[in-house]
Amino acid sequence: MKYILDMVLIIILSFMYYLNKPMQTTDIIHIPKGSINNIITQLAKQNNNVGKLDALILRVLGSPQSGWININEKTLTKADFLYKITHAKAALQNITLVPGETTYIFLNQLAKNLHLDRKKLQNAYDFYSVHKEGAFVPNTYKIPLAINEDKLIKLLLEQSLRQMKSISLKLFGLYDEKKWFQYVAIASVIQKESASIEEMPIVSSVIHNRIKKGMRLQMDGTLNYGKYSHVKVTPKRIREDRSVFNTYKHKGIPKIPVCNVSLDAIRAAIFPAKTTHLYFMKSKKGTHDFTSNYSTHLKNINRATK
Repeated sequence: MKYILDMVLIIILSFMYYLNKPMQTTDIIHIPKGSINNIITQLAKQNNNVGKLDALILRVLGSPQSGWININEKTLTKADFLYKITHAKAALQNITLVPGETTYIFLNQLAKNLHLDRKKLQNAYDFYSVHKEGAFVPNTYKIPLAINEDKLIKLLLEQSLRQMKSISLKLFGLYDEKKWFQYVAIASVIQKESASIEEMPIVSSVIHNRIKKGMRLQMDGTLNYGKYSHVKVTPKRIREDRSVFNTYKHKGIPKIPVCNVSLDAIRAAIFPAKTTHLYFMKSKKGTHDFTSNYSTHLKNINRATK
C-alpha cells in the first residue's frame, strides 16, 4: 500500500513539476480550427513546446476557441500557457483597405495606425507576395492587437487569397492565378477611372474597345500608382513618367495592376458593357460623359472645362 501511495505522490509531483516548467512563446498566437490533437500539432509547428500530454490536459480544461490569442507574455509556465489558450481571446481592431488604394499607401497607413515599422511591412510583403500590386482584397479586416509586421502581412495576404479563390470559383469554376491577375490589372484601371460602380462596365467597354482598335488607353488613372495614388496627374507627369503605368506612352493594360481592386471592378473587367464608346470625360456633375467619336468628346471636354 505504501508503494502505491509513493508512486501516486511521485506522479503528482512530476505532474506539478511539468505544469510549472517555464516555456517560451510569442505575444500573439493563432489557434486553428479542428480537434485538440490538430491544435497541439499546429501550436508545435509555431515553435511552442507542446505535446501529447498537453492534449490530454486540454481535454480536461476544455478545447481552445479558434482564432487569435493575446498571451501578453513571452515566458510563462506550461500551466499558465494552457489556461490562457483555453480562456483568453485576443483584443481585435479593425483595419480597412478601400477599393482603389495602392499597396504603398496601405502599408503607410498600417505603419501609422498600428505603430508598426514601415520597412518591415514592405520586407514582409516582398517576401510573401509575388505580385507587386493588387494582392490585397479591399475589405475590413479584424486584426489582433500587438501583431507584428510579418504576421500581419501574411495574415492579410492569406485572407485576400481565400477571397480571390472563392470569387474565381463562383465566376469560372476554378482559380487560375495568371488569368486572375490579368483581370486584376484591367480591373485596377477601371477602379481608378470610374466615378461609380454603375460606370464600371462602361469604362471597361472603353478599355476593351480601344485595345481592339490598337489605340493607347491614355488614361490618367493609370498614373495614380504607388506613392502617386492621390497625386493630380499633370501634363508634365504624362511627359516625364517612364513607368509601365504610363498608358499615354505604352499600348495595352499595364502588366502590373495599378491598385487593389473591388469585386465590382473585377466583374466589370470580365463582363464589360456592350458599347462602341472610345472616349469619356468627367462632367461637372462628377460623372462621366461617354462617346464613340472624337468630335463629341472635344465638345464634352469644352463643356466640362468652362
